Amino acid sequence: MATQPAPVRRWTYEEFRALPDDGNRYEVIAGDLYMTPAPRPVHQRVAFQLGYLIETYIQEHDLGGWVIPGPVDVLLAEGDYLEPDLVYVREDRLDTVTKRGVEGAPDLVVEVLSESTAARDRGIKRQRYAWFGVPEYWVVDVDARQVEVYRLGEDPVRPRIERETLKWQPAADGPMVEISVQKLMADLARIK
Repeated sequence: MATQPAPVRRWTYEEFRALPDDGNRYEVIAGDLYMTPAPRPVHQRVAFQLGYLIETYIQEHDLGGWVIPGPVDVLLAEGDYLEPDLVYVREDRLDTVTKRGVEGAPDLVVEVLSESTAARDRGIKRQRYAWFGVPEYWVVDVDARQVEVYRLGEDPVRPRIERETLKWQPAADGPMVEISVQKLMADLARIK
């Protein structure tokens, strides 16, 4: 694995939290500040739908843990404060969820691509999530109607592409979650 880049500026969490509450989303990634406008309805719909499907599965199989929709602060380290669209934290790791956010690597991180964030989601954010040990990272590409699956320990550059069925095992000895990618995005054609 490559060496961790030195941060451009040291941001404290207090400085990060003091950024304006102006409808934009702010993140500090490897010391750099990023601002993104509020997500579009299609983005939010897919994130909500995916969160609902995962939460339903977790509840039905009594797996525990929390599905947390964004915006939520994920504090990976001093100077790394990311706001993914959706995270899952296993029951045995809920101590990482604090009043400030998720302090450490969630067990699953999901980003739904937006035109303004695609390069960052596939680039620096993917790298940071891997660096800090996020076991599974999904990039949902609504335009391509697919999900890019990055798993820690697998090829960090070429993800597994899922266009039919998204499969995920939240716990090593637990059941497999199966989500129809086409069903997840079926009603998006209604958006003009």
